[in-house]
Amino acid sequence: MAKQTLSAGGRKTSTADERYYRRGLGLKKEIQPVIDFEYGSAIVSLIRERDFELQAGRIRLRLAKSSGFCYGVDRAVDYAYESRRKFPDRRILLVGEIIHNPHVNRRLQEMEIEFLYPSETGEFDFSGITVDDVVIIPAFGVTLHDFEALRALDCVLVDTTCGSVLNVWKRVDGYAREGFTSIIHGKYWHEETRATSSQVLKHDDGKFLIVRDMEQALLVCAYIRGEGERESFMRTFAESVSHGFDPDLHLEKIGVANQTTMLASESLAIAAKLGESIADRWGSEEMPDRFRSFDTICSATQKRQDAVKDMMQDPPDLMVVIGGYNSSNTNQLAYLCSQHTTTYHIEDAACIDTVRGRITHKPLGTDETVTEAAWLPDGNVSIGITAGASTPNSKLGEAVERILRGVGYDPSRLL
Repeated sequence: MAKQTLSAGGRKTSTADERYYRRGLGLKKEIQPVIDFEYGSAIVSLIRERDFELQAGRIRLRLAKSSGFCYGVDRAVDYAYESRRKFPDRRILLVGEIIHNPHVNRRLQEMEIEFLYPSETGEFDFSGITVDDVVIIPAFGVTLHDFEALRALDCVLVDTTCGSVLNVWKRVDGYAREGFTSIIHGKYWHEETRATSSQVLKHDDGKFLIVRDMEQALLVCAYIRGEGERESFMRTFAESVSHGFDPDLHLEKIGVANQTTMLASESLAIAAKLGESIADRWGSEEMPDRFRSFDTICSATQKRQDAVKDMMQDPPDLMVVIGGYNSSNTNQLAYLCSQHTTTYHIEDAACIDTVRGRITHKPLGTDETVTEAAWLPDGNVSIGITAGASTPNSKLGEAVERILRGVGYDPSRLL
């Protein structure tokens, strides 16, 4: 095997190492026409060309100025297609889902890419992987333990971990190196947060605590100020802390980071509250030695949330948000929209039934879908559309076409 070095994200890289691919497989030009055909949309391109608005009969369509595939997702999907092109006869496996989009994941399965799913405790079984196999690491990344286990198997690794995620890893690694506990705003069960929190474990004394939202963050703030009760605190965060975590010791010096797909404004507000609690407990003069906070908000997540906020300055009559129901960034977009107008979060364009005039969607804050009839109002109506960072333009375009067909307008008239 070729000589390897460690990148800033802690990953082994070498231009000569053909068992580890981090910077593509050199086949982008070959696969790009396929990507454009399968995931592009003429009608979405048209709406963008017309300043993100389009009148079609009684429907006024408004597309968020930033929506759909982000750079990190684009890159991950490209690498998966390049892998199949480069290794046509090899078994290719994917650790989890490459992104949280059912259409894209189904397409990869059609390409005979096998998905490895974790157990209920989040553990992956790599025992069936051989040196002849190709394994794709998803855009969320994998835990340090899983990465080292895969490297030890000497299989071919194609690492699609998003650069924004690697930036967060760099921060929490730095916190642990300097003796700070990482407070991570995220979902403790989410693939990205599991991978991020594992980075602190490279250091013997590395510790982390994961907060789901502001409510949990305020519990941490209270404990820092000396107002919390230890037993209750540990019950609340039993599944969200590193082994051996002691709140009486490990909240004296903290550094804040976040899962890149969380609500950006909430991540920033949580960091501010945690900083205030440190100052309240030890005094502002102690802040430089006890508190760290860097902006680890993903720029793509921020742009999509900002685009929705801009649209909500003059909200449409209703909003359609497209993306996987398990997609964190899509759920955040649906939340933002729901504060201003009637919002339908759909997983796929097929959720819009043009024959029966119904829509199947996931109401905010639930895990179940409901089917609603007569969801489109009579008369002239403005409909806003956005999509999570894992949703391709093709699905945006299909949703637009289904909306128009549902009111008897032929979308081909626009093209």
